[in-house]
Formats: sequence, structure tokens, C-alpha cells
Amino acid sequence: MFEYHGWVTVRESAAAEDDEDFTTERARLRRLVAGIEERARQVGGHGLLDVRWINGEPFVQLAGFANHRDPGIPEFFREVGARAPGSYGLLYVHDDEDRAHPEGFVVHRMVRGRVSEHQDALLSPCIPVLEDPWTS
Repeated sequence: MFEYHGWVTVRESAAAEDDEDFTTERARLRRLVAGIEERARQVGGHGLLDVRWINGEPFVQLAGFANHRDPGIPEFFREVGARAPGSYGLLYVHDDEDRAHPEGFVVHRMVRGRVSEHQDALLSPCIPVLEDPWTS
């Protein structure tokens, strides 16, 4: 089982916006987001993979549930950070085929476009936190 839930606030950089160059910056950001949208169409996934603008800001939302691991999902998350190095967000992944973390979620944390992995302490271990153990 491969379950994932995540979001990214897409930012070209972590620098403050300059009002004088706002139009130029927005045009660059729109081109950057168009590339992310194209890549999202290629990745697909087993669920939600949505790039949209909300109140003038671009966001990525992703969630899904598949029978087996989909390495394209964490790769896409990292790629968004590489394309837009001011971005931040979280991707929670539960992969029962992951030998290091078969019983819990791993959190992929994006800050300033860089992704690091962390053990989850809020939803893990899945049994008994989220589900009861099997009984015979």
C-alpha cells in the first residue's frame, strides 16, 4: 500500500517581492508554474495531483492511494522544489514496502525548495495509532 498527502506553496524565490518589478516577476512565475503543470500531467499519480492559483498564488496539492510504491510522487515533490527554490510544503507518505518505515509515515519537508525526510510522530505507527491490530 502506498498512501500520500501533500501540498506545496510555489515560490520562485524566498526573497521579498519588489513592487517595481511585479509584472516581470509574475510573468516569470507563470512560466515556471506552466512547467510544473506540464510535469504534473506527465506524473499523473493514483489520485489527486493539482496545480492551481488561489488568490494570485500558485499551489500544488497531491494525494493518493495505490497498491504499490510510486517513486514518481516524491520525485515530483523534489522537482517542484528544484524548479522553484523559494517553495515550501509537506508530503506525508506511508509505504508498506519501505523496509525502514513499513509501519508509519515519512514526512518529506520542503523549505526554500530543499527537501529533507523526517519520521512522523503524529500519525505513526499506523497500528495502533490509526488502526487496531489484526485479531485472530
